[in-house]
Amino acid sequence: MIYTLALNPAIDRTFWVEKLDFEETTRVQKECRYPGGKGIDVSRVLTNLGAPNTALGFIGGFVGDELECRLTSEGVRSDFIHISGETRTNIIVHEEETGRHVLLTASGPEIAPYEIGALFRKIDGLKDISILAIGGSLPPGVHPETYRRIIAGVRARGAITLLDADGDALRVGIQGGPDYIKPNRRELSQLVGRELNELADVVEAAEWVRSQGVGAVLVSMGADGIVLVKDDGIYLAIPPKVEVVNTVGVGDSAVAGFLYGLATGLDLKECLTHATAAGTATTLKPGTARANRKDILDMVPRVRFEDISRSGDQWKGLK
Repeated sequence: MIYTLALNPAIDRTFWVEKLDFEETTRVQKECRYPGGKGIDVSRVLTNLGAPNTALGFIGGFVGDELECRLTSEGVRSDFIHISGETRTNIIVHEEETGRHVLLTASGPEIAPYEIGALFRKIDGLKDISILAIGGSLPPGVHPETYRRIIAGVRARGAITLLDADGDALRVGIQGGPDYIKPNRRELSQLVGRELNELADVVEAAEWVRSQGVGAVLVSMGADGIVLVKDDGIYLAIPPKVEVVNTVGVGDSAVAGFLYGLATGLDLKECLTHATAAGTATTLKPGTARANRKDILDMVPRVRFEDISRSGDQWKGLK
């Protein structure tokens, strides 16, 4: 069974406006509410793909109840820890005139030590776990060490782990030795402390991260595709050119596509191709809606795959 973990999920309250006006009233043309958070989005897309999975994490209050019920209405299975605080609400504003969007993210509720303990007991008690995808920010009261401990514990039981986080959560989390991490170019740049302007820079940074005990590194690079760096090869999947209407949750969809490939026994080429297809298909969906199975599978043959395994000076100059 695939499990996803979102310690700081949210309801994404999404508005569409013609133009943001900072001097006069801005009229909302449309409003939608979606369950959100990295692990939550991964579960939503996995469910769309028909891959059995269960969403784990913390929820609380009326917003937490809404999130859980919205997931149930989408057919997403969940098994949350109910906390005393209120699940956060994020605000997303899409400006129709420019195509830009503004994302306002709340910090989330304070998590008590006994609630963290309840999470550890739940994860330790999972008998059927084969894959665990961990993603997103940490709410107040949760130290990045939590990610490291969970990853190390799950890996010791033979399950595959994937971490999608940034900042200290990523820096400490990789000490647990995850099988995969999926930073974007900016997050990887922050992790290694330097700019990554060329593909060669990205690969070099990913190789350094692997030397810290990470099995393989997936780096999402927007329209430039996703690169996978592992011990026996370096692979690049490039999406087709599409008219992007949304970028929220694209990386989460890519994670879901990759995990779908792993869970269904596809080789790494196909896993990477499905990751790129899933992320690209979600860019065509408005708001924080997510690509469905047909969207993703129709996109798969349009993704270009390249084996770019090279060494030394051969990498210099690659963009």
